[in-house]
Amino acid sequence: MSISHAPPSSAETDIPLKSNFENPPAVDVVPLLPTSSRRTRVPRWLRRTTGPVLLLILWQLLSSTGLLTADVLASPGRIAQVAGDLIADGSLPSAMGTSLQRVAGGLALGTVVGTGLALVSGLFRIGEDLVDAPVQMLRTVPFVGLIPLFIIWFGIGEAPKVAIITLGVTFPLYLNVYAGIRGVDSQLIEAGESLGLSRWGLVRHVVLPGALPGALTGLRYSLGIAWLALVFAEQVNADSGIGFLMVQARDFLRTDVIVVCLIVYAFLGLLADFIVRSLERLLLQWRPTFTGR
Repeated sequence: MSISHAPPSSAETDIPLKSNFENPPAVDVVPLLPTSSRRTRVPRWLRRTTGPVLLLILWQLLSSTGLLTADVLASPGRIAQVAGDLIADGSLPSAMGTSLQRVAGGLALGTVVGTGLALVSGLFRIGEDLVDAPVQMLRTVPFVGLIPLFIIWFGIGEAPKVAIITLGVTFPLYLNVYAGIRGVDSQLIEAGESLGLSRWGLVRHVVLPGALPGALTGLRYSLGIAWLALVFAEQVNADSGIGFLMVQARDFLRTDVIVVCLIVYAFLGLLADFIVRSLERLLLQWRPTFTGR
């Protein structure tokens, strides 16, 4: 018994078979911007400068209305004029050069001493026993209180000024480098030993790179303290430098000159911090960081 299928009629073949998926309904697609893109419509530099600009405007308004008198604090316009005069007669550039030389000398000596002590104390057990306790004792002594001793030991020339800056730089750098060495992950040490690295190979390829972030952080702290120490150092019978300008301005009640010197200190400190942060980005490219959202 056979079953035959009748061929489809022409009416059936003329009707095209369409699926609902061939012509889907049109949908308006709205592109979604990531959160970071929506937040960066306002340039970051503009957001960061808004606060200082508003502070300057408020300062100028208080000075213009007489609520802030000139003998208490000069107006921003007056300070800008005085700064221009100091630059024009060469006194401010000369003072900046002298202060930079003092900071550079103290920072170089403090970096060598602090880093050297941290390496001895961090890499060797006997070094820790001999070095760490005296350093911890000395760092609790305010370096400003040692100024009379430095004057007796080194006189009243440049030596006590550089010594004060050196002492202020040494301890923060020592603490951060030492903590960086002792904070290296033990699993990295084990991995290096499994690869056959010797002790000095571990120090060179594992310990020192692992301690580099701490060392750069210590350098940033040390730079901040170096400018603070410079303020005290230049009060010791100085005949040049930014501190000398401040002492003269204090004697003549020139608040405008004092503020100019303080702004110069702040600018130099920010410039030094920017240089160290640039070094961090250059030397620590291998380390992932959280940049915030």
